[in-house]
Amino acid sequence: MNLKRPRVVIAGLSGDSGKTLVSVGLCSYLKNKGFTIFPFKKGPDYIDPMWLSIASGSNARNLDTFIMGKQSILHSFISNTHPNGIAIIEGNRGLFDGFDENGSHSTAELAKILESPVILVLNVQKMTRTTGVIAWGLRYFDIGLNVAGVIVNNYSGKRHKEIVSKSITEISGLPVIGAIPKIQDKILFPSRHLGLTTPYELNEKIEAIENARKIIEDYVETEKIIEIANRTNEIYVTKLEETKNFIKKNVKIGYFWDKAFCFYYKENLEALEKFGAELIPTSPIESSTVPEVDGIYIGGGFPETNAFDLSSNLTFLVDFKNKVSNGLPVFAECGGLIYLADELEYNGSYKLSGVLPVRVSLNSKPVGHGYFEGIIDRENPFFEVGTYIRGHEFHYSFISEYKMEIETAVKVIRGVGCSNNRDGLFLNNVFASYFHIHTCGSPFWAKNFVDLCYKNKLLYRNTIDIAK
Repeated sequence: MNLKRPRVVIAGLSGDSGKTLVSVGLCSYLKNKGFTIFPFKKGPDYIDPMWLSIASGSNARNLDTFIMGKQSILHSFISNTHPNGIAIIEGNRGLFDGFDENGSHSTAELAKILESPVILVLNVQKMTRTTGVIAWGLRYFDIGLNVAGVIVNNYSGKRHKEIVSKSITEISGLPVIGAIPKIQDKILFPSRHLGLTTPYELNEKIEAIENARKIIEDYVETEKIIEIANRTNEIYVTKLEETKNFIKKNVKIGYFWDKAFCFYYKENLEALEKFGAELIPTSPIESSTVPEVDGIYIGGGFPETNAFDLSSNLTFLVDFKNKVSNGLPVFAECGGLIYLADELEYNGSYKLSGVLPVRVSLNSKPVGHGYFEGIIDRENPFFEVGTYIRGHEFHYSFISEYKMEIETAVKVIRGVGCSNNRDGLFLNNVFASYFHIHTCGSPFWAKNFVDLCYKNKLLYRNTIDIAK
């Protein structure tokens, strides 16, 4: 079947080219004009989708060819868009940058899968005619890619803008559909060690989005972008995956949600719900006790920059450790692993939950950064032996001390993990890793987690009945 899906990919030459500024500003602008916007982010990323979600008023989703594969990408894209809106897909890094010299899993490859036109955002600082040559190369390097226009970013004056724009159109033949000057006096999107600051930690987040919207309104030909998005080819799919009905298991799974823990893929949370879980958000900073749940999911985030607040909430820490010691299942990724540690060293020493007998420290440079592959090679409550894992990792922290021996379940094939090519610490009903998963790349994870929580709930209920 052929399906209409207006869409456009926003790409650049590298990180910090202005893709997020344009994507967030465009989402906000089009939303304000009455369009329904479907935001997506290419690659494994948590922070950009947060900004895209707020700007567009819709849940931003990730599309990654390495983790998800072509069919899952098409299913996710088709299922979360419709003909009467516009999909804005923000790329990552440079247009042709992948994880090898062939550009595997690049923004360009994603654009070809989606048959989406590409708008280039070119940071032209300290360049003139060279930008035209660059645009020419990007347009003709891969004839299977539809590069439809250019937005000039960071020009320094009227003459600079004119030379750059003429160079691009005359050399590459691409239309310049926007030119954004250097912006120095406006609040936008500040960065730090893991990328942009999250909107949950920036008091001026609404002002930042409004500034981005105004920049797009003032300096970009938005009607041209709408036209490009609407003249895309229809997407051909043989069939859509059927939505199955699953038995509700009356299981409650809590997940940490606050400024310290906010790295969750929307699809992961939806998968837990699909397999029968009711999700209960809780904050280890604000809440005094753990809610009455049958399991806990702790995603990533910034526990290191919120270490004082986390370690100061003693009532929650004690209640959490007691419940986990009594068998409460916990699945933790990266920042979640840090919270499970006994101690965190980061500009001081902070006592945390002590569920895992390890000390975690912070490095000045990334310890693990990129795609992750691993094989489950030891029995554990969450994954069957032999399960192949595809995910990603991005962490400055590392386990600096094991205070007692603790088992690991994952042999690392690609990536860093915890140490010695191992990852996946597990202890009783707890599993903690430095890798992040996406349910499309680990389809049995959600079902296994819900099943474990249900079994533990029945075991707890039977224990209470026997005690009575």
